[in-house]
Parts: sequence; structure tokens; C-alpha cells
Amino acid sequence: MTIYHFVGIKGSGMSALAQVLHDMKFQVQGSDVEKRFFTQLALEQSGITILPFQKENIKPGMTIIAGNAFPDTHEEIQEAMKLGLPVVRYHRFLGDFMQKFTSVAITGAHGKTSTTGLMSHVISGAKPTSFLIGDGTGKGEENAEYFVFEACEYRRHFLSYFPDYAVMTNIDFDHPDYFANIDDVFSAFQELAMQVKKGIFAYGDDEKLQRIQAKVPVLYYGFGEENDYQAANIVKTTEGTTFDVFIRNTFYDTFSITTFGDHNVLNALAVIGLCHYEDINKEIVKERLTTFQGVKRRFTEKTVDKQILIDDYAHHPTEIKATIEAARQKYPDRNIVAVFQPHTFTRTQAFLDDFAESLSLADKTYLCEIFGSAREKQGKLTISDLQSKIAGAEILTEESTGVLKQYENSVILFMGAGDIQKFQEAYEKQLV
Repeated sequence: MTIYHFVGIKGSGMSALAQVLHDMKFQVQGSDVEKRFFTQLALEQSGITILPFQKENIKPGMTIIAGNAFPDTHEEIQEAMKLGLPVVRYHRFLGDFMQKFTSVAITGAHGKTSTTGLMSHVISGAKPTSFLIGDGTGKGEENAEYFVFEACEYRRHFLSYFPDYAVMTNIDFDHPDYFANIDDVFSAFQELAMQVKKGIFAYGDDEKLQRIQAKVPVLYYGFGEENDYQAANIVKTTEGTTFDVFIRNTFYDTFSITTFGDHNVLNALAVIGLCHYEDINKEIVKERLTTFQGVKRRFTEKTVDKQILIDDYAHHPTEIKATIEAARQKYPDRNIVAVFQPHTFTRTQAFLDDFAESLSLADKTYLCEIFGSAREKQGKLTISDLQSKIAGAEILTEESTGVLKQYENSVILFMGAGDIQKFQEAYEKQLV
């Protein structure tokens, strides 16, 4: 029996895929750097072997799945080539693997992870479903009919996929280290649209997505009444959100979700649309929407003393705005304190004014040093450039997190895609 060896198994997509294959009774192992990552826990709980990188890990009879971060010159990939073993890149393997199922690719600049989590939770209430989420979570069902997965536009990786369905949550300019501009981003999504085999569900209030051309039906969802699937009569409370769904202007049903903010209504609407198209029982969809527990690092809450601490992956101005608005919906009577760590110098530079505008929606903002990427040069930009654009913003270090204690009865949002968690951990230690 083939052993699948993952080079870079701690990567979020890689660890999720390893779990999927393990659940489907394949033999799985992998290697990575010694540093501990949040993705490790699930691998350890599954009993999947994690080895330190060394060429001795590679043995005859293995199939090598290589993470995108590791070049062909990596010692394990070199050894595999020497032994004549198959070496498959992560996204290429995934592209072949999904052909066995009704595959649903979740893509877009924002909302991919949350929508993938919600879609897989809802469909699995009706049919056996395997899924792969970008927060490092994956689950395989031996007799799966559906495969729901997150498909990332970065470096056009998602063009390795030919899914049955695609959900396109939005098109926005991000990854300025790779994409030239918004038109370049659009061209990547347009190319993917031509590879979809059954249908596309696209956010219709996004003018760029309205231009998408495909060989299959493109169904639009959103708040405007010209959408195929429309959410209307939205009622927001501190418990969640309830809304009516109209299909081509005909009332379909009323749905409730236990999450907050317009972006979560849209995520649910995409799921409702696809399930309606696939004839999945409406009552199951309604029930599953209310039992969804969320995904890792998306509005993950804990209460400490009188404060609510929220960990969120928001790292783009659009996401920061959505996270602050969701916190205001759930906690209308509390002050919102934003603690933000920008991710990459290129993104910070490209969106400097937009970051300032979004963060100004909080009652108080603290900024952490920019989390740089190994792929980029720093240049002259520093965190002070962002600080100068936000009234009253202060710089926060791990040592100075105690300053947050003064915000009693407040919500403290720790936001970022780097290692923002270390600031929350440092703060929690001060509270003990």
C-alpha cells in the first residue's frame, strides 16, 4: 500500500489534506521544521507521524506530496527524485483527488474559510462529505459523495482545479506581492470560471463578479433584488441574525444563523443557494445553519474577567471592517479595542490608507510590528507610518500588553495573519 509522505505537513492546506487521506484509511506521514504550529494538534490527535526534515525520511514505495513553500532543491524532494518516486505538488494532487466526488470549490478574496466550514457542515447533515478548510482542518469520509474545499487565488494555485461547483464570495485586490492590480485578480477568477463543470454561485452585488463568463450557469446571491438568491428582511440581534430568502423574487423560507455581520449572511446565502440547486432537504439546511460552531481563528471568543477577547484572522481592510461590525452587533454596549498586526510589508504599503480607515472604526487601536514575509524586502516602511494615520493609535509589544487591562467591560479584537496570537497569549499571562 502506498505511503503518502507530506513535505511541509504543518502547512494549513497540507495538514488538512493529510487528515482527509488518513480518515479515508490511507497511510500518511510527513515532515516539517521543529517549530510548533497551531495545525499540529489535529495531526497529533489523529496519530499522524510528524518527522523533522531529513532525506532519510524518504523511502522506496512512497508518493511524495510537496508543499508549495518548498522548492525542488529541498533535500527530501531531491532524495525522492533520486529514488524515482512520484512527487506531486499539493494543489496538483488535490485537483486529481477531487474528481472522485461532487466537488465544491470555495473561492474569493475574503470569506473562503468561514464559507467552506459552513458549507461542509451543512451538506454533511444530508450526505457523506469530505472537506478541506484553510484553517488546517480536514475530514475524510470513506464513502463521501461531496468534497468541499477552500481554493486560494494566490499565485493562481486554484487553476489546478476543475471543480463541479465554485462559490465566488467576492473579488478584491489582495496579495500585492503577486497580483499587479484588480484586473489581474479578475483574470485569475475568470480563468477558473471556465474550468467549472456544473455551476457557479457568485456574490451578485460585486460588480466585478457580474462580469464573470462561464460555460455553466452563473447564479447570483446577495442583498439586491436582481440576484437569483436574495436575503431580505434581515433582523440582527445580539444572538445572531435572521433573514428571509427569495429565489428569483419568490419567497423561499426564513433562515437563522448564530453569527454576526452582513458577511456571514452572505456566506449562509451561498450555502443555501448551492443546497437548493443540489436538492438538499431545506429543513436539514435550516437546522445545520443554527448548529455551526465556526472555524479556527475566525471570531474565536473567550471571556477573561470582564473582557471579551476575540482572535480573528482579519488581515485586509475589508475583513477588519467586517470583524469590527460583527463585534458591534454582538456587543453593542461595549467599547471595541483593536489590536492589529499587519501581515507583509507589501500589503501594508498597498493598503496603508484603507487600513487606517477600517481601524478607525474601533474605539481605540493598538498596532504591533509588521509581520514580514520571507518572500519580500522590507524597504523603508514601518508600523509608525500606519500609526500616524490613526487618531490616538499606540504601538504594542509583547511586554507592554498589560496596558489592555484598563479597558474593563470591553471587547479586545486581536487581528492579523502572522503570529498575533503571541500578543494575546502574553496578555492572558498578565491576567493570571
